This record gives sequence, structure tokens and C-alpha cells, in this order.
Amino acid sequence: MPKNSETITTKECHDCGQSGPEWCSINHGVLLCDECCSVHLSLGRHISQIKSFKRSYWPPNQLNLIHELSSNGANLVWEYGLLDPQNKVPRKKPSAKDALPIKADFIRTKYQQMAYINRLKDETNGTFEDLHLQLHSIARTDNVVTCLRFLSQGADPNFKNPETGTSSVHVAASRGQQNQIELLCIFGGDPAAVDSSGMSPEEHARINGYFDLADRLIELQYELTDRLTYFIGSKRPDHKTGQHIILPELNENLDISDQALLARKKLQQLPDQLFEDLAMDVFDEVERRELNTIWHAQVDKALIPLHVVPFLPVNPAFSATRNQGRQKLARYGPKEFTTFIYDILNEVRRRYYGIIPQSPVSTSKFHTLPRQNNQMNMSNTNASVSTQDILNVNGPSSISTTTALINAFIDSDDEPLYDKVASDEDYSILPNNEQQKR
Repeated sequence: MPKNSETITTKECHDCGQSGPEWCSINHGVLLCDECCSVHLSLGRHISQIKSFKRSYWPPNQLNLIHELSSNGANLVWEYGLLDPQNKVPRKKPSAKDALPIKADFIRTKYQQMAYINRLKDETNGTFEDLHLQLHSIARTDNVVTCLRFLSQGADPNFKNPETGTSSVHVAASRGQQNQIELLCIFGGDPAAVDSSGMSPEEHARINGYFDLADRLIELQYELTDRLTYFIGSKRPDHKTGQHIILPELNENLDISDQALLARKKLQQLPDQLFEDLAMDVFDEVERRELNTIWHAQVDKALIPLHVVPFLPVNPAFSATRNQGRQKLARYGPKEFTTFIYDILNEVRRRYYGIIPQSPVSTSKFHTLPRQNNQMNMSNTNASVSTQDILNVNGPSSISTTTALINAFIDSDDEPLYDKVASDEDYSILPNNEQQKR
């Protein structure tokens, strides 16, 4: 049975010790108070994937994983260096009473720089292959904390054992290790990859009698489209009946202008890889808006100004062009953003059913987005936040930038990475309430 989130939140914040944390970083397995959560949100989900215990949607298996990690020392994976007696530069961990800048500096050092993890002494190709094999081996057990440590050191969840032709996800599925599946997929493990014999993790789970896990693996394959579908239509496909991609009926909420039609044609021109990248960027923007709305609904009014993320934070792994395009997604008003998501879902469906060659859904990246279902399907109806609430927080409709954004993807190349945020001109297009927070 899944653990109750109220049981989890009776513990302490893993970053400062504040009692009653109501947030979680699912890719670290740590619990967070409001103040520390505000810092995590500013880092971006490529660093920390945040969920609210009160208002985020929690698949039961994922909640079980967080309970297991947080109860069995997952935080020690990220604070190993603080406890190492050989550490020549000891650092004091902040307390709940410390000022936010002190906490923020510690959090960035801990998670962004990963300064305290137990790093490999020899980071050669041979060493990493050994690490991948260790992950492959531990995946058959229920030791998720050790699995987390290997992943923090750079183990690849999609590495295939040369002898067996299986990945860690296949191994975990064949042994019915639900927690391992959740953790591996959070770190990019592919729930749809086939092994050397052509079998998927879902098939491994099913032939070994783990039918619930097999169903969960199918859900994980459609995580991106399920998330986008629920965001604009408050519906989810019924995967158990073979319904995998649905288009909400949103005729009155769609932009049917000539500009929107041109953007739709541009979308169809994108190669699979660029289309996947664009879909994932929209996924990230959906999560940013959802978390912004949850933050406003959940924390005390005095704490609301602590969280100001008016656009997606820079991901240094992406080119300047892509980072700029990601940030411009914040310009979209409710109708534009809904239309853009609808068009992406429609294009996924077209490619999925073979109307356009080479289904992007059949590639590993589209299936394995390291993103978890954070839809607004709240377990407590009195705590729910509607999609309209999310859209309202992001202000009225602005001038469409869809065509320009898609053109950027079509014409993009690998430009040098940049380390700056959007310009004042970009800020000027944001809703007034966001500008006032600057």
C-alpha cells in the first residue's frame, strides 16, 4: 500500500531541519520546507524536480519510492562529504533559523555543484562502465538508496549489459522492483527500450507476473502526452484499454488565426529530434506554471515573494537558441499556450499512428523524459487547483511567438552556451504581476 503523504511530512527538511516539510525533490529523495523549496525552484527542474505533498498528483508507486528514500538515508548521498572525517574543509549545515541567503548558498553547493557527493576517484571510461554494471546488478534488489548513489555518480540507467543485452530497467521490471523502476525512470531510464531479444520492460514485468508494474511502465511511456493532455483538458487516457493519446475538445479555446495555422504547418516540418526537444520544453513550461500556482495556493502570503521564476531557468546543457526559446514560452497567454499544446498533441498523434513517417513516440527520448506526473489531479478535492487558475496566474494573452519559436528550432545549431537570463525586453512582455515581483 502506498504511504500516506501526511506521514512523510511529519519529518524534517533535509536542507535546514525545519519541521513539517511539505515539498519534495523527487530526483534527490529529500523533503523540503517552504524556504528551501523556493531555492530549489529557482534552480530549474534539470537540477531539482519539485512536487508538493499537498497539491501535486502522486502516483502510488512514486510516493512509495519517496517514503523509502527519505526514510533510509537518501540525504546522506548528497551530504557524504559533510560527514567524511577526511574532509579538509568542513562546512556547517544551515539550521531552520538561518537567513535564506545562507540556506540558498548551501543548497546550490549541495545540488547544483554536487560538492558533497562521494565522487568516483577515477572517472575513466572503464570506471564508468563498471559503475553502469553495478547499477545493472543493484536494480534486481530493493536497495534504492544504493541505486541512487550510483546514479548520483553518473551511472547510466539505459546502459545495456554486453552479456545479457538488458538495461537496468529491464532487470528491475523482471524482478518486480517497483521502487527501482520509479527511480531509474526519474533519472532518464527508458521504460520502452527493447533488449537484445526485442522485449520491453513492460513485457518483462508481465511474463513474470508483475501486472500492476507492467501497467505502470505503460503509463511512464506516455508521461509527456498524459501531462499535456491533462493540463489543457483535465482528462487522461485509459492506457489499460489501449487508449494512449487523446485530444481534448477545446474548439472555443483554440486560436484559429492565420498565424496559428502557419505555426501548425511549421510544427509539422520539424524533424523528430527537434520535435521531441520542443515537446519536452513545453512540458517543462507546464510544470513551471503548475508549481507557480501551487506555490501561491499553498504557502503563507509572507513567503509568496520568495518564489519568483518568471520563465524557465537556463539549462547549461542546451544551446543559447534553445534556452532563449524555452524562456519565451513564458510569454504565452492562456489561449496561445493551450493552442500550442493542442497542436503538439495533435502532431504526436499524427506521427504515432504513422501518418508522418518515423514516430517520435517510438524513440527512447520521447518515452523516457525524466519527468514525473505532476498533474493537478489532487487527492484532496478541497485542495485542488484548476487549470484555469494556472492560466490566470500567467496573465492575459500576449502577441503570438509560436512561429518564431518553431523557426528557431528549425534553424537552430549548436551555439555556444550562455549564462544569462532573458533581457528587459523579454520581461516587459510578461504579465504585470510578474514584473512587479522583480
